[in-house]
Amino acid sequence: MNERATDDDNDQLPIKAMPEDSTPMLAAEIIVSQNSPAQCTIFPPDATCFERLTTWITAKEGSFISLEDMR
Repeated sequence: MNERATDDDNDQLPIKAMPEDSTPMLAAEIIVSQNSPAQCTIFPPDATCFERLTTWITAKEGSFISLEDMR
């Protein structure tokens, strides 16, 4: 259940958006080709191929960086 601030609590944000024990899970798929830039798609593991193409994030090589570079 989501808890929301009331009009009387103008300075407070919503308290919980999801239960503490639930962790959103995402998968990443990297496609490497000799003739085009690599592509990385991030999606939930149960997404269909169509949903991956139409709903989720795909980035081409050059627009994403390695996690190690950000640490």
